[in-house]
Amino acid sequence: MNDNPRALKLADRIKVIVATMLDTRVKDPRLGFVTITDVRVSGDLQHATVFYTVFGTGEEREGTAAALVSATGMLRREVGRQTGVRLTPTLEFIADAIPENARVIEDLLTEARGRDAELARSKEGAAYAGEADPYRTPHEEPADDDLAGDDESPGTDGRGREDA
Repeated sequence: MNDNPRALKLADRIKVIVATMLDTRVKDPRLGFVTITDVRVSGDLQHATVFYTVFGTGEEREGTAAALVSATGMLRREVGRQTGVRLTPTLEFIADAIPENARVIEDLLTEARGRDAELARSKEGAAYAGEADPYRTPHEEPADDDLAGDDESPGTDGRGREDA
């Protein structure tokens, strides 16, 4: 994605123009229920990639793609007229894969939920194979005052030297 503020602003403007034109001026019967999801403009503002989704069957998607290709000239002319840029960017329409990706992810999440539920059912009657707490705990040794030896004996300064 381009971080150029001018390219981002132009992309937003192209998105609005193309969506409005598809809704109001393009009367192609092949055009289905299309949504413009994103527009990306190259850094030199010469090329715009328009991502779209179509609600419907595979045939409706193909028809919409053909309708967009045939309306590209009229849409580009309108983008040039409404944006006022010196060189109007070329328009390329690409079907957005977000709905298909979302459907695949949703199917994977449903499968994971099913596996989790199955695992929870299998754990209900299960018991530990060994002890309930399999980790070793340190054994506490009895504290003897005799063994807790100070190196200090009466008459020494703690370093083994006699007091003066």
